[in-house]
Amino acid sequence: MKKDDKLQAGKVWLIGAGPGDPDLLTVKAARLIAQADTLVYDHLVSDSIMELARSDARRIYAGKEASKHTLPQESINQLLVDLAREGRSVVRLKGGDPFIFGRGGEELETLLGSGIPFEVVPGVTAAAGCAAYSGFPLTHRDHAQAVTFVTGHLKDGTVNLDWPALARPRHTVVFYMGIGAASEICRQMVAHGLPSTTPAAVVRNGTLPDQQTLLATLGTLPQRILESDIKPPALIVVGSVVGLHEKLSWFEKQ
Repeated sequence: MKKDDKLQAGKVWLIGAGPGDPDLLTVKAARLIAQADTLVYDHLVSDSIMELARSDARRIYAGKEASKHTLPQESINQLLVDLAREGRSVVRLKGGDPFIFGRGGEELETLLGSGIPFEVVPGVTAAAGCAAYSGFPLTHRDHAQAVTFVTGHLKDGTVNLDWPALARPRHTVVFYMGIGAASEICRQMVAHGLPSTTPAAVVRNGTLPDQQTLLATLGTLPQRILESDIKPPALIVVGSVVGLHEKLSWFEKQ
């Protein structure tokens, strides 16, 4: 398909925009963004990615920030249905990967129930992108034989997670949306068996020019976050792989 070929009318493409750096888009994602006549995009989709869209494309912001939702999720679901029924080619653009804490499944269930055709284009999830750009191998034969991605903010607003399963040695845990719950996360990880000296880090705006990597331990991370006044969007990474940052970080040294 050529760049100027038209996409199928009345269809939705659920696309992962990656962690921010536009060069991390898949080839398919970049092509579809450039062809769609309508884009519904989230807060974490960078301006440089949106610049790939057609100049005449309709752009609809549906971003969600902490305690600030432009549209409720149910309204976004229905919006996608309505746009497709208008005969539009719709790209639903989400930061990271749409199936990893992106509510992509909820949106597709609504499309399916309404008879709207769709495709899914995966993206580089924030954990993989931020870790790669911070020098944290999520798995490493000497440090971690498993990695877990977990939300630091449940639907009911709690942080009631399976702490015994998370607080294991030789394991990397990445908390999405966890900055506001950092104190509780660190407290629970230590209470369930990890030493307070376990390396931990926060990565903010990963893969973007203003990326920040804050190094600490489970014992010091909450205070370090307060002192640095670091704000979302950011991930928390826990595990001994964080200790490889000094040797393996490359992006922030450029």
